Amino acid sequence: MRGLLVGRFQPFHNGHLNVVLSIMKEVDELIIVVGSAEKSHSLDNPFTAGERILMISKTLRKYNFPFYVIPIKDIEFNSLWVSYVESLTPKFDVVYSGNPLVRVLFKERNYKVKRPQMFNRKELSGEEIRRRMLSGEPWENLVPKEVAEVIEEIDGVNRLRSLLESDKL
Repeated sequence: MRGLLVGRFQPFHNGHLNVVLSIMKEVDELIIVVGSAEKSHSLDNPFTAGERILMISKTLRKYNFPFYVIPIKDIEFNSLWVSYVESLTPKFDVVYSGNPLVRVLFKERNYKVKRPQMFNRKELSGEEIRRRMLSGEPWENLVPKEVAEVIEEIDGVNRLRSLLESDKL
């Protein structure tokens, strides 16, 4: 059985890793959809699709489990989005997402849909991790080591801080 996990992964964090590890117990293969792939360099979406794919792939390669990471951009046409995803991914049997809209769209197309168990959402959220990056608080312990390395490699914290700057003198 092949599963599909949908998320933005801005950045991929320990909560996401726990979700993936729990899904791996239920399926034989996992497709990880990096949603909003066209978005980057903003406070809500600071990392590019390629950077997010790198974060996920470097983290998961140590697990002996087949996975595919596929970037998918938003098409702003919800009734067609599931068909769009289907056209860009291998066939899948079950969909996992914490996003209510994603769950509804796949349910309406008669997919089996599961809301994965969330892990420590207070700290393990992209929003909280980005907030900590901006304020200079420790954040590295909230992401896999490989993700912290990618963020350091791309100077992601300074990118995020630069996005706060105003063009007013």
